[in-house]
Amino acid sequence: MAGVKQPSDKSHFLLPDLGEGLAEAELISWKVKAGDTVKESQTLAEMQTDKALVEVPSPWAGTVSEICGKPGDVIKVGAVLVRYGAAKAAAAPAPVAVGATAGSNGNACMSGQIAAGAPAAEGDQGTVVGTMSGTLTVSDRFARRAPEAAVAVRDGKALATPSVRGLARKFGVDIQKVPGSGRGGRVTASDVAAFAEGGVATASAATAGGAGFAPRAATIAPGSVYIDQNDVAQRVPFRGVRRKIAEALSRSVQTAVHFTVVDEADVTALEAKRKEYSKVVGEKLSMLPFIMAAICRALKKHPSLNAIVDDAKGEIILKSSVNLGCAVDTDAGLMVPVIRNAGALAPVQLAQSVKTLAAKCKDRTIAREDSLGGTFTISNVGSYGGMFATPVINYPEVAILAAGRAKERVCVKDGKFYAGLVLPLSLSCDHRVVDGAEGARFLNTVVKLLEDPDALFA
Repeated sequence: MAGVKQPSDKSHFLLPDLGEGLAEAELISWKVKAGDTVKESQTLAEMQTDKALVEVPSPWAGTVSEICGKPGDVIKVGAVLVRYGAAKAAAAPAPVAVGATAGSNGNACMSGQIAAGAPAAEGDQGTVVGTMSGTLTVSDRFARRAPEAAVAVRDGKALATPSVRGLARKFGVDIQKVPGSGRGGRVTASDVAAFAEGGVATASAATAGGAGFAPRAATIAPGSVYIDQNDVAQRVPFRGVRRKIAEALSRSVQTAVHFTVVDEADVTALEAKRKEYSKVVGEKLSMLPFIMAAICRALKKHPSLNAIVDDAKGEIILKSSVNLGCAVDTDAGLMVPVIRNAGALAPVQLAQSVKTLAAKCKDRTIAREDSLGGTFTISNVGSYGGMFATPVINYPEVAILAAGRAKERVCVKDGKFYAGLVLPLSLSCDHRVVDGAEGARFLNTVVKLLEDPDALFA
């Protein structure tokens, strides 16, 4: 946790950078209250950054006089999280002043009183006012700079942490060319990912209008759509992982032109091979790693699907290795960890990678870097009983394959009936990049590999 200079007088604790360049985090729960005496490194609160749950420890021992924010607030990095002072009885939190609503930067300190219009403390970042469906306004004094204002001509060495430089090397990115959106023009992990994958237009491209062709999201004005307020059982705000999922899916459907092609594979022979593999390795293997192996083989033959789109530059970037994303269902929502260079792994290794990454997703310890850099995604809808689907592309990738549940069926081959196992498959592609015929050819290649295990493992 770095990137924020803490005060020397230890009177208050500013929220540090919890995830290598993140600008904000959602407050999940408090582990202390006003009046509590805490030890150094004692957990103050649980915060959520993108997809990871992080415990925030106290940097020093002391008595908590104020806790700033309430569960559900989105707090800016550098804002006051906790104030320290003399012990005093904790009073019941007063109603939060207008502007410190859920989804704000959480800078309303709760110590029994909240004074509307009180001067901002050192490190405060201002208050966001409004709701997700409305217009967000920020205090002019503390508003974050627009991306174009944060980019300056770089004369010397780029400002970045060692981990961000390592990420840039991993993605083959010249960090000197990456516009920095952090404080003082610091390059963050998000800047590197956006520059490498084209998932977000860089500030310079946005300023110049760019050569891209991605449409902008439509703004929904308050009151423009009728919302029935009767018989409401529960109101669930878009927060945490669910908010990130909503943002990603909205960006995908507003940018990529989706089409879906479906087919079935007779995996009777592959099922027998799967059982043999399970006996050899001493643990049960699902069909998923074998489907993943078939995808990797097929992408070598159809490289146009192993690609991403840089809409800011108007470029299609074909990838030389397969970084396979695998959708994982968790209590917090859908996550997509990435198995790097999946084409070099055997089914048993793919199975172990999926197991390891899925466990990290479910306990929310997955690193952000493990969710970046994907080139193709698979979604195993069959594990929950589904057959065919119309999966949404994991933008900026150009294709995603959904595998349904394999079912026994009466099959016919060479004029003879037999009991077979049939696997339904659904492929969605970005029609701007992949033609319908090529999508069908790719899916046909996957089907043939699944129906011929000897060819799959050749």
